[in-house]
Amino acid sequence: MFQTQYPSRLIHDKIYELLKQGKRMDRRRPLEFRKVNISVNLIEKASASALVSMGGTKILVGIKVDVGTPYPDNPNQATLTVSAELLPLAYKTFEPGPPDENAIELARVVDRCIRESKAIELENEVLCYIPGQRVASIYLDVYVLDYDGNYFDPAVLASVAALATAKIPRYEVQNGVVKKAGDDQVSIPMRKFPVSVTMGVLNDKFLVDPTAFEESALDTSIVVGWGDEDEVAAIQKNRPGTIPIQALEELLEISRKCSIELRSQLLESLKTYAASAE
Repeated sequence: MFQTQYPSRLIHDKIYELLKQGKRMDRRRPLEFRKVNISVNLIEKASASALVSMGGTKILVGIKVDVGTPYPDNPNQATLTVSAELLPLAYKTFEPGPPDENAIELARVVDRCIRESKAIELENEVLCYIPGQRVASIYLDVYVLDYDGNYFDPAVLASVAALATAKIPRYEVQNGVVKKAGDDQVSIPMRKFPVSVTMGVLNDKFLVDPTAFEESALDTSIVVGWGDEDEVAAIQKNRPGTIPIQALEELLEISRKCSIELRSQLLESLKTYAASAE
């Protein structure tokens, strides 16, 4: 994980003293997220899109769906490919060029949250046209537009929001050939709406949704993806440092409760969008 320019030991001590008082430098409580805003259907040429801001961090996700070949180990399922890009304008340490280890890590966390929770019904006939031969290929692109710490949670939110609001062509098979069924469109069938919760550790204190300023001083941090309120879909310790097993159990329970809050905001945004689209 990249580092900020701040003197980490001084910040570490200051943040820790505030956490002992149940406070943070931006006046949030230790386990409180920054304000979340979710917008969907922003990119006309994409099958779906979503923009999520969490404080000063902004993530844009675009989805394109095409007809492709299934993976050999899952011949009766549609395919999902996730990529991520940290745009150089988003933060001063982000550089142009091929995806670096941070972008690859972000893409993998988003992929695991969606795939391991089985959020998409990849085997559904809406996405699987000729089993073993022709299926839907879903391409999900994540762009970090602005960075002020914790791009994991808004990236998962934006990805799931885009998937949940996507409208893709309906295909039919005629004489062994997959063709569009006129202008008909269908939704991507979803089972679950996964979210992730990023938590920082300073000594014996925890905080949720760290800013870039806070990230510079953390002992370590962990991202926990939840398929629903009882199912862990992914865990990623994204910084050096150790977490005692007792602390890990507490972190998981805190993240579970926080995930319920995030999912509630996501579902409320999707409900509002659905009502406005009628």
